[in-house]
Amino acid sequence: MVKYERPHLATSRARAMRRDMTDAERKLWFLLRDRRLDGAKFRCQAPVGPYIADFVCLRRKVVVEADGGQHMDNPRDIVRDTWLEREGYVVVRYSNIDILKNPEGVLTDLLSRLSVK
Repeated sequence: MVKYERPHLATSRARAMRRDMTDAERKLWFLLRDRRLDGAKFRCQAPVGPYIADFVCLRRKVVVEADGGQHMDNPRDIVRDTWLEREGYVVVRYSNIDILKNPEGVLTDLLSRLSVK
C-alpha cells in the first residue's frame, strides 16, 4: 500500500462536506455513527488517499457512498473506485432514494458486506 500524503485542502474540504451533508447522507450517518452497525466504527466525509469518502470504516476497509443521479456511470467515480479497490477497500454505493425510503434494506445489505470483511 502506497502512503498518500494528504493535502491540507482535502481536510478542509472534508470538514465543509460534513457541514453540508445531503438528507440521505445525514440519515445514513445517524444509522452508522457511534458503532451502531455491528460495532463498526465509521467516519463521515473522511479523506482516504486523494479522495473523500462519504463514509469509511478503516478497520474493515469498507467505503460507503450515498449517491444521487449524477453518479450514474460517472467516469470519475470509476477511476476513484478502482483506486480504492487497489488499496484494498470494498466500495459500496447506495442511491439516496434507497437510503431515505428503505434504510433497513440498506443496513441489511451493508451488514452482510461488513461480515465478509
